[in-house]
Amino acid sequence: MVKLLGALLILFAGTMLGFQQAARFAERPRQIRQLGQALQRLETEIGYGYTPLDEALRRAAASLAEPAAAMLSEAAERLAGGAEESFRDCWEAALRAHWPRTAMKRADLDILLQLGTLLGISDREDQLKHLRLALLQLQSEEDAAREDQVRYGKMCKSLGILAAALIVILMV
Repeated sequence: MVKLLGALLILFAGTMLGFQQAARFAERPRQIRQLGQALQRLETEIGYGYTPLDEALRRAAASLAEPAAAMLSEAAERLAGGAEESFRDCWEAALRAHWPRTAMKRADLDILLQLGTLLGISDREDQLKHLRLALLQLQSEEDAAREDQVRYGKMCKSLGILAAALIVILMV
């Protein structure tokens, strides 16, 4: 009876690990899409509204879900906080503080870090060009993330179940 209960717990744990990993593959395209929407909102605020960067970040964050909203909100708070930090420093600190809570990869972070070095230091037209470029790069990453989700999502679920079944067989 105890062995049966242990076997069921191992099967359950392995299955849940597989499903959790598959959920991370499904979460990445959604989070990249959210960041893309935020960049589009920033582009609109900067291009048509002539909105200061901290306020534009706040408005973009208001329409997002976590963790993207928290990243943009913290960057806006740091920028408006009165400290002598540049936009790049505020942006990078906010990204690094909230990045572990995302399902995104290093390539996505690199795109956003590169954008942070370019915003706030040039004229409006140049900033709009950099936002559009970052948006195109994020769309490319989103396409790759969707392919990974299709390719690896089912595999993770199956591997979780099969690995747990192997452990149970080896135990018995």
